[in-house]
Amino acid sequence: MSTIIVAADAEWVRDQVRSAFVSPGQEVVEVTRGQDVRDAVAREQPDLVILDLQIGNMGGVAVAIDLRLEESAGRLPRSKILLLLDREADRFLAKRADVDAELVKPIDAGILRRAAKQLLEGEPVGARS
Repeated sequence: MSTIIVAADAEWVRDQVRSAFVSPGQEVVEVTRGQDVRDAVAREQPDLVILDLQIGNMGGVAVAIDLRLEESAGRLPRSKILLLLDREADRFLAKRADVDAELVKPIDAGILRRAAKQLLEGEPVGARS
């Protein structure tokens, strides 16, 4: 069973992510506020955290940096992080936030599933399967 946390304040983003992972053995936990992601990660110990770039007053970049700082301090286990970007030009933000992968919205369910599978299997996202 894999657990995926999706953090987005936009319901359509959460809906798209949830619909991409409807397979048996996959649980999607939804978080609507960036400041709640750390607690959700501590509680759920997810296999993957998917962050929207825009999450209210604490966006995906700030959340990713917070998770990485908590991991480096030993307060959280290391999580794979996928950041959902608004545009191609935002890719530099993902690099600064030390995320494992990024995708530009709108989200295609097949591409999202493939990216998640590659992350969970330790492959670079975008590698041919």
